[in-house]
Amino acid sequence: MSGTGDNPIIGGPATTGNGTIVGADTAATDAGNSTAKGSSNTTTSGSTGTTTTTTTGNNNGNTIIINALALPPDARLDRRVPKRLLLEQGAPTAADRRYLQDGVEEMVWVAALKPTNTGVPAFRDAVREYLEIAVLSVELRPAAKPPRLVELIHRTVPYPVVLVVAHGDTVSLSLAHKRWSQGEKGKVVIEDVRRTAPFQPDAPTAEDAAFLASLPLASQPSRDLYSVYQGWLDRVAALEAAQITGMFTPPKTADRAAAVRDGLEVHSQLERDLTVLRARAKKERQINRRVELNLEIKRLEAELVAISRSLTGEI
Repeated sequence: MSGTGDNPIIGGPATTGNGTIVGADTAATDAGNSTAKGSSNTTTSGSTGTTTTTTTGNNNGNTIIINALALPPDARLDRRVPKRLLLEQGAPTAADRRYLQDGVEEMVWVAALKPTNTGVPAFRDAVREYLEIAVLSVELRPAAKPPRLVELIHRTVPYPVVLVVAHGDTVSLSLAHKRWSQGEKGKVVIEDVRRTAPFQPDAPTAEDAAFLASLPLASQPSRDLYSVYQGWLDRVAALEAAQITGMFTPPKTADRAAAVRDGLEVHSQLERDLTVLRARAKKERQINRRVELNLEIKRLEAELVAISRSLTGEI
């Protein structure tokens, strides 16, 4: 999880979760002078010290989210990542190479958040090392398969990534913590990827708008880069909870953030269990067995209501 220094793509060498090595020399050659396609204008606010980008291409949704992050101008890179690098470093199988080749239209390295441009200290412990946070913008083609591509991109980059993905007229934001592999020294692996449901940031719901308003870097915990990244992860989880409760409420404490994550896992499992039970009840011909299944369904539905209430902080 080494830093990039002045190179916008990769420092290193470092290894990704699939064991590939991403070298600084290759990245410098391929991307040193690359710029994103399309027309864009970048302005800096003197009062806030943040950068706002206006894009006239078809990834305006990505621009809205990136502007919502309110990144410091010194962190901005806005350099295109050649697809060849993705294919070489992020495709462990032939199927994955096809996903990347056919699914990715463009990827841009938007920013590298480091102690020198954020004033936030790096983070190191025995589990992980966060020397910088990469902000990436990706535009997918219409036939792309976003879940797999999002995972592949997170695996490709050896630092924690804030990934903004445009697909059609919707956008999603995803993050995934990274840690040292326990089985192979020097290898970096990703933990669970947390991704928002696709939404339209140029026509946001009330929950989406509140989520966007919560994203500025200055609004995140600033103890170190790990806490910054966790702050964004917690807001993605809060948006997921808001889609259940109808109310976006960023967690104010680490305990509350953990409770929301745990509640979302339980809620998801209950929904899966209910789907299975309802299908079984519909096909069941024995009346006694159908009654048992319906009672179990009612019990799980009551648990689902309780979990939904817990996500609002009511219990």
